[in-house]
Amino acid sequence: MGKLWFGILLGGILGILDGLTAWFTPAVRSQIAGIVVGSMIKGAIAGAVAGWFAKKVNSVPLGILVGLVVGMLLAYGVAALQHGYYFEIMLPGSLVGAIAGYATQKHRPSRAIS
Repeated sequence: MGKLWFGILLGGILGILDGLTAWFTPAVRSQIAGIVVGSMIKGAIAGAVAGWFAKKVNSVPLGILVGLVVGMLLAYGVAALQHGYYFEIMLPGSLVGAIAGYATQKHRPSRAIS
């Protein structure tokens, strides 16, 4: 699996976990399904950018930084639409991006079998 697809898959999985953290905010529990789906999409986008960057640049610190910034910007956009919960949305979103950035830099794609 290439770095791009690895990033998308990992970002989506981490995004699901990110969305499930909304359970700890009682005011939004009734919207948990939409939050989980939105967080999965947000994580997949951050993972895709991190995976694309990892294909172009071989630097773990820069990969983490790119993932962190993309995750933070996507999370900020969601938080701004909600007019609140900035910390609760941006912290896990940033972590998803940073982890995806690290993992895509460290991931070694499998060789094609000929």
